[in-house]
Order: sequence, then C-alpha cells, then structure tokens
Amino acid sequence: MTTDTHITRNVALIGAGLWGRHIARNLASLGALKGICDHSHEQATQIAASCGDTYAVAVLSLDAILADPDIDGVAIATPAPSHHDIAIKALAAGKHIYVEKPLALSLAEATEIADAASAAGKHVMLGHLLRYHSAFIALDAAVAAGQIGALTHIRASRLAPGRVRATESALYDLCPHDLAMIHRLMRGAEPTHIACQMICHITPGVDDIVTADMGFANGVSASVQANWMNPVKVHNLTVIGDEAALVFDDTKPWEAKLMRYPMRIIRHNSAPDLERGEAEPIPLTASEPLKDEMRAFLTMIETNTPPPSDITEALYVQRLLERMQNSTAQHLSRFKKS
Repeated sequence: MTTDTHITRNVALIGAGLWGRHIARNLASLGALKGICDHSHEQATQIAASCGDTYAVAVLSLDAILADPDIDGVAIATPAPSHHDIAIKALAAGKHIYVEKPLALSLAEATEIADAASAAGKHVMLGHLLRYHSAFIALDAAVAAGQIGALTHIRASRLAPGRVRATESALYDLCPHDLAMIHRLMRGAEPTHIACQMICHITPGVDDIVTADMGFANGVSASVQANWMNPVKVHNLTVIGDEAALVFDDTKPWEAKLMRYPMRIIRHNSAPDLERGEAEPIPLTASEPLKDEMRAFLTMIETNTPPPSDITEALYVQRLLERMQNSTAQHLSRFKKS
C-alpha cells in the first residue's frame, strides 16, 4: 500500500474489529497510523501487518498509546459501552479523539466526554460517516442553494440484514447517521416534539426496529426508520421541498446516488394536484467516504479546529437519541396502563 499524502504519523487506533480494520487501512494509506491497540494482540498484529509495506505499524498497549507524546490523536473503534471510559482517559492524556458512533450510551456520559474535552482543550470528532459522503455534501449544498425550494420534510431509512448487536440497540447503532444529517440540514435546530416506537424480537431489552417522527418549530417534519432485520438493504435519505425533492440512495451506483425530482403542488379550485417533472442526476465525484472522514480527522489534529461532526453535533444527536428512547418508554407506559 502506498500513501496518498505525507502526513506525520501521529495517530493511534484503539479497537481493530470489523470496522476498526477499515479505519486502520485508511489511516495507514494516509501515512498517519503509528500504532494499533486491541484486546486481542493477535488481531492487532494481523491488522497492523495488513496495513501495507510502506512503513511498519506498531502494536501497542492502551497505556503506551496514552503515554506517547508523539501521538496527538486517538481513533476509538471499540464496542459502544467502552467509549466513555477510553475517551475520558485519552482526553486526559492530551489527545484529540475520534469516536465511532455512538459517542456514548447516555446523554450523561456524552456530556462528561464533552466536559473532559473542554477541560483538556482538545477536540472530539464523531464517526458520522455520511456527513463526509460526497453525495450528502452535494445534497446539503443543493438545499442551501434553494434547488428544492423551501424545505418541508426529511425522511431517512436505514434498513438492512445487518450485523445484529447485543450491546446497543438499533437506535444507538443505526440512527446516529441519520440524526447527524438532520442536524446539518436543520442547521442545529432541535425538534419541538418527537414520537418514537421501538420493537424487540431478538435479544430481550435490545430493540431491533425503530420508527420515529419529529416536528420542528419552522414547520419542517422528519421521519426516521432503522431496522437490522430487513431482508433488503435500504440506505435512503429523501429531502422534500415545495418545488422539488432530492433522493440520496447509497445503494445506487455513483451516477445515480443523488437524484433531483421536480415536483410541486398546484392548487386548483377543487383540489390540489401534484405537478412532476423528469428526474435528473446531480453529478458527483466518486470517493471513499471513510478516507475523506479520516482526512478530516487528521485536519482537525493538525489545525486544532473542529471537524464537521464535532462535539456540538455529537451532543445534538445524543439528546435526540435520549428523547427517542424516553418517547418510547412513555408510549409503552401508557400502553400498559390502558
């Protein structure tokens, strides 16, 4: 593997599992990966060796990573329940951190991480991968440029026969991606109301299916559905305006990932009618979102500036996750009393 740029090897990876190995590959290709830590020394050694022949990647302990003054940033890709403790330790050691979503499994833990980052004067970046996808970046720019008219509704669907987790629900595993995109499209405005339902079929206490609806003070509405039991992969973000709609479908080839559909309501005396035009693709440059995300992580470290998926966005997502969880609990409570 050859590196595509020359960046100081100042980053370590903690967690070399199914996703961590992809992070390792991209950091190594950028010339930035100094070391890997994993609870399995054998796995860490295997991933380190697979990073290529350009330079050697060391297998290090967590203590060694935190004590190394030449390591400025730490990427955390361990199971979600461990994020809080590792993040706090890394920040206390003076490292900028990248954390795979979710940041934490409670708003209280997420807030503690934010406070620790503020005290240390370091940045926190969240692994909200789709924020770095060129299709979403183009979609966001099109909305901002008025290409759909006034925004009215956002619909996010993340369904697939995916890896079923036992440590966090589909809410915390899948929904952060879509809530992060909603945060960007709504420019940080929070919903005035949320109604959420979750269903558990596999592991008691770990929900597999999530459906939520939310509304905002400016009249925009949004719906989110997530499900890791769906037989067909659906990764779709639809953004509807009063003149057109945009559809970001990540299952499509690059030339069809982002489509614009002209459509608007024509009001007659008798009834409204939907006027539709021909769908048109929005040109995109093919890229690997994870590599672009890792570039943003390295830029954050080198420039000491917040990334797009910063701690402000992370706390927004965490608040919505908790509100969705609480909405579900209230719904179940009312259901049991009836």
